[in-house]
Formats: sequence, C-alpha cells, structure tokens
Amino acid sequence: MIRRIGKPSEPVSLRGTEGQDRLLEPQPLWRRHGTLGIAGGVLLLVLIGFVLLLHHYSGTQGSVDRSRVSIATVERGSFTRDITADGQVVAAVSPTLYAAAAGTVTLKVHAGDVVTKSTLLISIDSPDLKARLSQEQATLESARNDWQRAQRDADQKLLQLKMAFEQARVDQDTAQRELERSRKAYELGAYSELQALRAQDALEKSQFAFNQAKQNYEAQPQQNRFDIASKQALAERQQLLVEDLKRQVDALDVRSPVDGQVGQVQVADRASVAKDAPLLTVVDLSALEVEIRVPESFAHDIGPGMAGDIQGNGHHWAATVSGVSPEVVAGQVTARLRFAGDKPAGLRQSQHLQVQILLDRRENVLMVDRGPFMDQDGGFAYVVKGNVAERRPVSLGAASLSKVEILGGLAVGEQIVISGTDAFKGAERVVLSH
Repeated sequence: MIRRIGKPSEPVSLRGTEGQDRLLEPQPLWRRHGTLGIAGGVLLLVLIGFVLLLHHYSGTQGSVDRSRVSIATVERGSFTRDITADGQVVAAVSPTLYAAAAGTVTLKVHAGDVVTKSTLLISIDSPDLKARLSQEQATLESARNDWQRAQRDADQKLLQLKMAFEQARVDQDTAQRELERSRKAYELGAYSELQALRAQDALEKSQFAFNQAKQNYEAQPQQNRFDIASKQALAERQQLLVEDLKRQVDALDVRSPVDGQVGQVQVADRASVAKDAPLLTVVDLSALEVEIRVPESFAHDIGPGMAGDIQGNGHHWAATVSGVSPEVVAGQVTARLRFAGDKPAGLRQSQHLQVQILLDRRENVLMVDRGPFMDQDGGFAYVVKGNVAERRPVSLGAASLSKVEILGGLAVGEQIVISGTDAFKGAERVVLSH
C-alpha cells in the first residue's frame, strides 16, 4: 500500500501479470532445424557455383579488358567481294608541253582558254638556236657543192683515163705494125738485126702501157663511186642535221596537240626558260576517266577489262578498268576506269565520284566481319564463350573490304575476337574482364 502525502490516504491496487502469462509447448524437430538447413543449402549452392567457376576459368593464362577488343558473330549469307573507292575524274589525255630550247616565252593563251588542235599556245624566241640553224644551212650548201664537184671530177678523170686507154691501144697497134715491117726488112737485108730487136722492144713497151691504161680505166668507175658516195653521205648527214634544227626552230612555236582546254600555265609571259622546262598543260575534255586508289592487297585482284560501276550526280554509269599502275605508293595502287559509253555530260576535271568494282558474288557463305586477326594470328582465332576467349585454329578464304570467308573451324552464331590480339600474347585461354 502507498500513501499519498498531504491527502487522506486511500488504498491503491496494482494490476497483476496473470493475463500476460501463457503456457509454452515444445517445437517440432523439423522446425527447430529448418534454419540450419536453409543456411546449409545456400552454402552448398555457393560451393557448387564456385567449383563451376573454377572449372570454367581453369587453364586461363591472363585477363584482358573486354572493352579493348572487338567481337563479331559468325554468320551465313551472301558474300560480295568488291572494291569501293572514292574516284576522281581525270583527263585520259592531258599532255604537258615543254620548251624545245632555251629562250624567252611569249604567251598566246591563258589558263582555261578553249583551244583546238594546232592552235598556237606559246612562242619561244631562241637566237642561239636560230643562229646555229643558219650556220648548219651554210655548211649544208658547201657539202652539196663538194658532192657536185666530186661528180664532175669523177667524170673528168674517167674521160682522161679513157683517152689514155685509147692512146695506148693505138700505140700498141703502131708498134705491132712497126715490128712486122722491121722483120720483113731484116729478111730482105734492108734492116740490121739491131733495128729488128728495137722494134720488138717497142712493141713490148706499148703492150705494157696498154694493159696499164686498161686497168686504170676499168678501175676508175668504182673509185669514182666511192668518192661520190662519200661526198653524198656528208651532204645527207648535214641535211639531216639541218632538218632536225628546223624541227627545233618550228617547235619554238608551241601548238596544241589536241582539242581541249588550257590547264595549268607554269611560266609567266616574257620569262626566260631553260630547255625542256615545263610550259603548260592541255586537257582533252572529250576523253575522261576516273582514277581511284585501292589498297595494295587488292591490286592483284584488279585487271584491265574488269567491269565497274561509277556513281555521281544521281546517276550510274557502266565503266571498264582501263589500266592498273605497277607502282605501289604509300601502300596503295592507282587504277583507272573508262566509261563504257559516251562521255557523260556535266562532268568536270577533278570531280569526285563513287566507284565500285565487283570481284566476286556467292550465296550461302560462312563469313565474319573483317579485322586485324586475319594477319596477326596466323590461322587461329579467339572464340568467345561467356567471359573467356579460347584460341582455336580456323581456315579463312576470300576477303572483301568488310567480310572474310570462313572455310573451317567455326560455326554459325559463334563469336570471335576480330581486333588485334597482341595483348593475348598467344595464350590458349584468356579471361575477358568488364
């Protein structure tokens, strides 16, 4: 009992705990061990997952960030092998004209002027060349005179030898008759033996002179031909030299070789130029081609005569490969395409067009996106399964700009690493981390 101070004391009753008490019954065995069972099951699943994870990653020899590699899926479909490049319109004929000799130029046209064949473009004043031509023309005239003089001398020599030959024959006949008279006179006793012998000696001398004159006369025509031919050759040689100088002098007037348009003018009016210096370019706009540059790896696949397609200005034009350069520059090869029909209207020099050259088209081909793995891994590819890339031998076929043919080692739907795999360092299994 508690009494309150200052007030009359009243009895206070406190509530008991009879209503809060209840009888507890013992729990069943399965309920008392259920929590432990659940915890054990969870632990078992974790252990199984860890074992599977260890089995999955067993044999891996490194880890590479997945964001550093490119992965593509193997697919089956239409395989088109073509070359697509940005082409530039160029003139099939665009000769550059050069100075035939050193001198001072006088421009007759300007860049962009339309010209026809043989139109005078530039005139070159070359005093040295013209003076040399005059000198050589004088030498030619002298050579011709020598040739003509040799002909006259040959005729005169032949005439003189003919006269000597005839005179020797007359002398021989005279000596023969004199010998006959001397013999008859000796037989009659009118001549002495000494006189008869002198007549015999005179005949022998006349015969020797006759034979010599005959040989000289018969040999002279051949000697005359040699002398005349020598003089003639000198004159003809000089004639060729003069003709070449005339050609050079005529070339001082530079004329257009084609119908077209004046391109780049590389000299100024009244400027002095050296021999063989470039002067200007004439563009033949009636014959246009499209020039492209393709990677060196495709150069052996392109050849003259292959069909192509040119696109530009909303049009398509059929074309034919006209030539492929044998020279490789900066890993690329230059090729030219010629329009199959007439030159399209509206095209301009250096205009850019899209060019496609179809090399091959096949259906139902197993293929994957093209990538550096083709050259780096040497017949192997890394097949991605989950977070592991496994090295596997594969056989590759033809390649296009975007796809590469799979001949063996892969199946549809499999994923492979197509980017460079230098970071894999040739490992058989690599983990691709996130």
